[in-house]
Amino acid sequence: MAEIRTIARPYAQAAFQLARAQDALAKWSDMLHTGAVIAADPALRDLIGNPRVSRQQLTDLVLGVAGEHLDEQGANFIRLLVENNRLGYLPEIAALYETYRREAEQTVEAHVTTAFPLNEEQQRQISAALQTRLGRTVTLTQSVDESLLGGMRIRTQDRVIDGSVTSQLDKLTKALAG
Repeated sequence: MAEIRTIARPYAQAAFQLARAQDALAKWSDMLHTGAVIAADPALRDLIGNPRVSRQQLTDLVLGVAGEHLDEQGANFIRLLVENNRLGYLPEIAALYETYRREAEQTVEAHVTTAFPLNEEQQRQISAALQTRLGRTVTLTQSVDESLLGGMRIRTQDRVIDGSVTSQLDKLTKALAG
């Protein structure tokens, strides 16, 4: 994994610097996401590195599938990756790019898992509390896991806040046993 990040990092940084210079962070996010989805497809992965598929054929295939989702600079980025045998790293490049973008925009993604669906007001309150705690704009997603019984588990890129009933019961059980 470290090797993949090491190889992907300069490409992600270059894409980010270009996007920031153009004030096109969201546009590049979309283009990189499109390319990453294409590059992650198992059928395409089988073609990457296949000696019977030329670089031009691989480039044409990716650009053909991407269609209008890539502008000329996005297409040139794909050409560069294919030329340098780095197309398979595009999902990691896109993920690193998103990390750089969130840092620049002072945003964070948070995922809330609850035993029951949250209404809009609850989501707003959680988002506001996280924004205060983290000092960043929060993009909140949610999922339901009935095994939590109640409460919630919140995950950001480097933090987990576990206030679920299941977690509290586990702590209580350990305290009583120990």
